[in-house]
Amino acid sequence: MVGELRRDGDGRPGGEIDVRRIERAVREILLAIGENPERDGLRDTPRRVAHAYRELFAGLREDPAVHLGRVSEQAAEDLVAVRDVEFFSVCEHHLLPFFGRAHIAYRPSGNRVVGLSKLARTVEVFARRPQVQARLTGQIADAVAEHLGAAGVAVVCEAKHLCLAMRGVGKTHATTMTAAFRGVFADDPVEREHALRLLGVSSRGRSG
Repeated sequence: MVGELRRDGDGRPGGEIDVRRIERAVREILLAIGENPERDGLRDTPRRVAHAYRELFAGLREDPAVHLGRVSEQAAEDLVAVRDVEFFSVCEHHLLPFFGRAHIAYRPSGNRVVGLSKLARTVEVFARRPQVQARLTGQIADAVAEHLGAAGVAVVCEAKHLCLAMRGVGKTHATTMTAAFRGVFADDPVEREHALRLLGVSSRGRSG
């Protein structure tokens, strides 16, 4: 299955997160860094973090097919594209946020198209999981290719990573670019350049 969705025994997306367990873990983290989890400012922090995590990682319990399965039959021979789909995700290496924009183009096959909002929701499904940007980009491309049967898919993501800005080398202005191409966009350089121009990204990977 695209995106390695965690599922329970009957094949549905996995169940709710364990809020109480997160609360206990956050309290232990506060103790480990030398803080007092009972002081006024931190007393409700474990609960707040648990509820925030339930939202931030909601994609672990969602299936992109719910959105991309709602296709319609329309005459569409050229490319379909949506730019600047905002996303917020969490780097799985340090559990720090990264955020940016996703640009998606696909060439329909058999007149199978989907509403642009469904592409945006697909980005959300994969962004709201512990992630790395390259995998996020590929998962979006694979989901569109699989569920729409698209002849070609191009996905470009650009993001800023707080694990790069807040720690280590501390590069606050660095932007990471990743791209994934499927079908004709992977096989044909002319088709790929066409998609990139439509998305406002040059073949050298800089957005316009």
